[in-house]
Amino acid sequence: MANKAFILQRICIFAGIEFDPDSDEQVVDVLRDKFSISLPQRRSIDESLLDVASDHDVIGLIIEYRVLGKVKKNSPYIYDV
Repeated sequence: MANKAFILQRICIFAGIEFDPDSDEQVVDVLRDKFSISLPQRRSIDESLLDVASDHDVIGLIIEYRVLGKVKKNSPYIYDV
């Protein structure tokens, strides 16, 4: 399993700027402004990201980063190393 900090570093390198992949607004802005990717309207941004995951590698990294955050939040046994 990849380290969350390493994934964040890769995301920021792709985007050319630092931003918070957990922020829905920042993710939408970066995908639109830097990659010309518009997310489809779905019930959640996570569903929208999954629908366009094959459009660019950075989307897969954002999904992975967000999933790691949710796993850590829901498990008392996972700690950041």
